[in-house]
Amino acid sequence: MKQLKNSFKNYADVTRNILAFTFFTLTFITSSTAQVEDVKRITKQLCSPSFHGRGYVNGGDSIAADYLIQEFQNAGLMGVSGSYFQRFSFPVNTYPAKANFTKGGTALSIGTDILPHAESPSFNDTLRYKIVKARDIFDAEKIVSHLQQAMTGEIANSIAIDYTGLSKDSLKLVKNFQYELAQFIPVIVLTDEKMIWSVGRKQLAFPIFELKKDLADGSEIIVQLDAVFKENHVARNVYGYAPALKNSKKTIVVCAHYDHLGRLGQDNYFPGANDNASGTAMMLSLAKHYKLNPAKYNMLFIAFAGEEAGILGSKYFVENPPIPLHEIAFVINLDILGSGEDGITVVNGSIFPKHFDVLKQINEEKKLLKTVNSRGYAANSDHYWFSDAGIPSFFLYTMGPNKHYHDPEDLYEKLSFAEVNDIHTLLQNFVTAITTKKIKEAKEKK
Repeated sequence: MKQLKNSFKNYADVTRNILAFTFFTLTFITSSTAQVEDVKRITKQLCSPSFHGRGYVNGGDSIAADYLIQEFQNAGLMGVSGSYFQRFSFPVNTYPAKANFTKGGTALSIGTDILPHAESPSFNDTLRYKIVKARDIFDAEKIVSHLQQAMTGEIANSIAIDYTGLSKDSLKLVKNFQYELAQFIPVIVLTDEKMIWSVGRKQLAFPIFELKKDLADGSEIIVQLDAVFKENHVARNVYGYAPALKNSKKTIVVCAHYDHLGRLGQDNYFPGANDNASGTAMMLSLAKHYKLNPAKYNMLFIAFAGEEAGILGSKYFVENPPIPLHEIAFVINLDILGSGEDGITVVNGSIFPKHFDVLKQINEEKKLLKTVNSRGYAANSDHYWFSDAGIPSFFLYTMGPNKHYHDPEDLYEKLSFAEVNDIHTLLQNFVTAITTKKIKEAKEKK
């Protein structure tokens, strides 16, 4: 009888263990699936046409800010000093109406065939151009002659400079000179490289256009381009706060910029799925995690505006901090998080080697990402102003097959979201390492 009772006891113990393991496994799978789906949902919404590229036409960035505030509130995160946002302003060049280009009766594709410089003014005219080789730019007599002819408008009213085949150093010189020419005439830049747009914060006297070299056959190009310069565009940094499990004077900041390039005319917009709807979605996903699972430090989640206009939102935040900067133990900036098949790169990894070594060790021990690469100091995203103020900061971005950047093809449908779960796990463990003081809090090197 005793042996029979022991058998039943062992059976019950095994059954309980199996049920516990099954529950844990199902909970983990459900949590991971929900994580990925939430990141996908937020990314898709942020880069949808109704958000207008989260830029400066049709109130795109304001629509995005309202959406993010709602997401923070729905997740139960607190505001800071009674508010979920911080206003600031800056000048910006916009294209709210027409942006049409026609050659030989055929419309040219924005971002593929032709692209106006982001600082171009309005131009509603026909481009008649003379092609000039780049080396002629360095011949004062020739370039003055070409310029004078274009200014008369008798044969041509613009100059097209052939950029193809130039060395990196020569290209830099020629690109600088195009702004000198644009004080007097429209300029066309002939290229065989990928076209990348940006945000203009001033207006040139005359427009500059990039044009694919194989389309430069001398045919006239009809341009309808309407620009509106805004002296004081008002934008908002948006944030949500998850307090520590117990009272703490230390805070970890997780941030991502939500703005993008917006619309170039009413018919063309830049979705900005990878850059940076993906990073914003990952930031929000982490915010929800730490609301439900408080850390030992306070967690402040910030969606920055104005990054594409010159990392302006984070600059304003650091200069006007709603919490004391000395309380910030570390900043994790997420920008371009839509893939990850080839791992991640960590800007400032070589500046804060102790932190980077811990991040890399976590990745290796848990077998998460293919690789974690280190880069040095760079003013290329929102981590920069924190780092410049002496606050330890990382900027993480994913590496993978998606190479779309600042073009109309940076679409939600082209993102793989391959490493959402692993990046989530890596960052959670990294935050634990910081908050349990496994990493010495100190300035390392710059």
